[in-house]
Amino acid sequence: MEGQRLADDTVLGLVAAHLSAAMGRPWEVRDGMAKGPGSLAVLLGPDRTGREDHLDLHFVLDVERPDETTITDRTAGYGDTTEQAAERAVRTWLDTTAAAVLELLLQDGTRAAHLAPDDPDGFPGRHAVHGGIAGWGTGDDHEAVQRWAVRHALLPYLAPALKGAVGHEPLVGVKAFFGGGEGGEVAEVRVGGVHHAGASRALAALDWPRPGAGVSYARTFVLLVRPDDAGPPDPPSC
Repeated sequence: MEGQRLADDTVLGLVAAHLSAAMGRPWEVRDGMAKGPGSLAVLLGPDRTGREDHLDLHFVLDVERPDETTITDRTAGYGDTTEQAAERAVRTWLDTTAAAVLELLLQDGTRAAHLAPDDPDGFPGRHAVHGGIAGWGTGDDHEAVQRWAVRHALLPYLAPALKGAVGHEPLVGVKAFFGGGEGGEVAEVRVGGVHHAGASRALAALDWPRPGAGVSYARTFVLLVRPDDAGPPDPPSC
């Protein structure tokens, strides 16, 4: 899908509406951002792909310190109209990326899973906040890759390739998007919003399903937190 994406304030309005519902606290669009309670905000990045269904969303934990507290992710959607594609993109981001961020903030265990640094399904040396696993596709096997992702831990397989990319940063966001069918597939890992070739190759080498008819995709997002920073941040205040 290529064309004119929705106006920035319209996209941010979708973000604000979804986050208001998810948090039970008001978000609103002002000053070129979706502004939440306390120091929280979401910014929309410029159109870098020329595709109306691709959105770069930056979840900022502290608007006074954006360089240190921004979690960046690119999300995509689909639909018969630009509006449907944008809605789907934001919803997918909410269920995966924003879910992990909100769980980091609220620490109530309802939005994402916590994996300790020594958990065999986690990331060695890091506390992992694992967001949801979204899936979509076409055909009778359209949920195949999502089902596989729910049953198989990705982090142990990606960790060797990601070790150098994580470094000493207190908070690192990792997105995995993979799937395909009908003769083609994609396996992409992004760290801090930037494509990571080694981890993407490791993801492609795993034995997730390759449907022979139709297509099936899965997407998830994990926050890797330094163990000494894994406790709940100060709660955002209205």
